[in-house]
Amino acid sequence: MRTLRMGMSGTDVMEIQAMLKKIGYNPGPVDGNFGQQMRKAVLQFQRAFGLAQDGVIGPATYQVMERYLLGYDLYRVRPGDTFYSIARRYHTSLPLLLAANPDISATNLTVGQQIVVPYGMDVVDTNIDYTYQILERDLQGLKARYPFLEIGIAGQSVLGKSLYYVRLGSGQNQVFYNAAHHALEWITSPLLMKFTENFLYAYTQNRTLEGGYNPREIWNRSSIYIIPMANPDGVDLVLNGLQPNNPYYQDLIQWNRGSTDFSTVWQANNRGVDLNHNYDAAWQESKNAEAEYGIAGPGPTRYSGPFPESEPETKTIVNFTRAHDFRLVIAYHTQGRVIYWNFMNMAPPEGRTIGEEFASISGYRLDQTTGIASYAGYKDWFIQDYRRPGYTIEVGLGRNPIPISQFDAIYQENIGVLLYAAIV
Repeated sequence: MRTLRMGMSGTDVMEIQAMLKKIGYNPGPVDGNFGQQMRKAVLQFQRAFGLAQDGVIGPATYQVMERYLLGYDLYRVRPGDTFYSIARRYHTSLPLLLAANPDISATNLTVGQQIVVPYGMDVVDTNIDYTYQILERDLQGLKARYPFLEIGIAGQSVLGKSLYYVRLGSGQNQVFYNAAHHALEWITSPLLMKFTENFLYAYTQNRTLEGGYNPREIWNRSSIYIIPMANPDGVDLVLNGLQPNNPYYQDLIQWNRGSTDFSTVWQANNRGVDLNHNYDAAWQESKNAEAEYGIAGPGPTRYSGPFPESEPETKTIVNFTRAHDFRLVIAYHTQGRVIYWNFMNMAPPEGRTIGEEFASISGYRLDQTTGIASYAGYKDWFIQDYRRPGYTIEVGLGRNPIPISQFDAIYQENIGVLLYAAIV
């Protein structure tokens, strides 16, 4: 974590702004700019926690703030403590506290014993630019709060970033959701992360979710696998910019037509390959179509790579799919509020039926792709190789990247789809 002070900007500033706002301070707009109002909020935070009041977020201040970014605290049991009194002190719920400490007897706490105390607020923020670093922190926070959650690493990106997966449920019916194959489409990552958090919260509280779905019934019936960020290198290029230590620094500038600005054009991974054109499903047709789109090699979008599954991210998704028995898959993209369900007429009859139900739930249009978009995508490969239902769902409206202000609408449109897909 870099030291932050007034006049600086970035996604890390935005994350702190969102956290301060969430716990009752007023840092001003959550816009990633460290201004006077944010400095005032930082001073108030430092005063409240007995820190040096300099308005700068250095190591000591960040160490305290990190607890709130993660969403939990580590607490040593004191004489007279009970789980109930600790929950009240932290303004959290007893079920959350019990879930975070499954191996500790609530009726026999030991003085000096360390327990995890979840704060009474969400971990996943949905009003910020969602970077890989934020994803990692959110996964750490969710694992601490819900230790029964399975989190693993399916593979690595070009730059060695982990392609994390989570698993919700223990049932035999397996489904798979993934997001952010395309770098500009990073808003799909918090969509799946917020779904994960809300599902876990409802499961722990024994509450139903939208539409009356019971997460405990789904948990026993199905296993929902999620890879929330398939292209972490590309997402960081879009949100954090090209860093001097990137081993592809000069190549990326060349591939980006001489520009160091990746924020509004870059869909590819760190080698300039469009991951959703790198699957072995009519890959040659995708390669043949590149010329008419002016694509001659690596670049921001549509380059299919030198051969199918040439990229570690694509290979990871393929291997992860082959290692499971997915009854259905959904790949989230932006934009257009449309659902693509077929590939070269290989989809099974139920593919359209389920797609029509998705469309009814979300209000999206059911459609089929045309042109170069028809080839070498993940759902294309899944339908081709497995002859099972596979979907590309394009969320949001407008030009990529879709602004985070659309998140709430996108979530409400898709929560029912994500729940229905797990049991259909």
